[in-house]
Amino acid sequence: MFDEIEFEKLKRLPKYVFAEVNDLKMAARRAGEDVIDFSMGNPDGPPSKKIIEKLVESAKKPKTHGYSASKGIYKLRLAICNWYERRYGVALDPEREAVATMGSKEGYVHLVQAITNPGDTAVVPDPTYPIHSYAFMLAGGAVKKMELVFNERYEVDEDLFFKYLKKALVESVPRPKYVVVNFPHNPSTATVTPAFYERLVDMAKRERFYIISDIAYADITFDGYKTPSILAVDGAKDVAVESYTLSKSYNMAGWRVGFIVGNPKLVGALQKIKSWLDYGMFTPIQVAATIALDELEGEVDHTIEKYRKRRDVLIDAFGKAGWPIEKPNASMFVWAKLPKEALHLGSLEFSKKLLTEAKVAVSPGIGFGEYGDQYVRIALIENEKRIRQAARNIKKYLKSLKEES
Repeated sequence: MFDEIEFEKLKRLPKYVFAEVNDLKMAARRAGEDVIDFSMGNPDGPPSKKIIEKLVESAKKPKTHGYSASKGIYKLRLAICNWYERRYGVALDPEREAVATMGSKEGYVHLVQAITNPGDTAVVPDPTYPIHSYAFMLAGGAVKKMELVFNERYEVDEDLFFKYLKKALVESVPRPKYVVVNFPHNPSTATVTPAFYERLVDMAKRERFYIISDIAYADITFDGYKTPSILAVDGAKDVAVESYTLSKSYNMAGWRVGFIVGNPKLVGALQKIKSWLDYGMFTPIQVAATIALDELEGEVDHTIEKYRKRRDVLIDAFGKAGWPIEKPNASMFVWAKLPKEALHLGSLEFSKKLLTEAKVAVSPGIGFGEYGDQYVRIALIENEKRIRQAARNIKKYLKSLKEES
């Protein structure tokens, strides 16, 4: 009705690339077709019984049904800090340096809303999890993309990373205030060494920018690799915050529990904006999350082993089907370069064809940025039997592609 009233902020958001594949997937399912779905990083297992039992126990108490604390109940913030102390040897103040969030995405978006002035610039590697870029755009900021380069073992070329970052800092006007990093990386699974964060903290202090580090997949590592934390670097809290979520490691995706810790200025900004926007998570969820962090780290090992087995089965089965893929050493994804006979299609068209012809759903790499267009992201959320079935379907499709060429 009111055509003169427009929503300028939403105009900054592009068409959602993944929607095309999702629409095809839903149409196939409505038609009764069996789609093997690797397209979304949605854990397929339940949380520990202890977590669920604690939720129920807390929910039975009348006092837990009122408003909660927007920055998280104190016991949860203390558990977060203790988790960091055990895991990384990092001491954090639960009052000033920790805030519980409704999953890491909510925390990240609201942090960006709180700290971004109109026209501010952030450097974000490409490819990237889309919200890492679009949170700044929605907040009125700008994003400077830089290519993320890694080798066949998905190890970041750290020298090249800092060369590109220095170039991005020099070329951007205005000069960037923020740099976003996310390792193990979504979507590429790429990893870094502890020395990477030492160099990044040193550069941030010299060049005067803040760092937002996302370690959502920190626990899911294989073959001896361990995820480092930027906060383990001396002086990192002067320039950095880090986000984490219980979604993947503890199979609590729908519970929406995460946190952001580190620099008290940035954490304080998030705490303040959340005090205006929400009343925190349902208290029983926070109580259950406290138990998860305090008592159930050992149970994460079972989740890691599940993803390791699926990774190995997928790499082997898809390779035998004619799609060779390198083996990642972290996260619940596989970042697969398109088969050589499909490179001409690009990631979106290949993903659509894979769905319609092989009944296998994956996420097109172009949805994560221009440097992702030769890849698709495969989430390890189907069991081993379904992975082998997907490989059989893919083998037939790739054979038809060869015959066409």
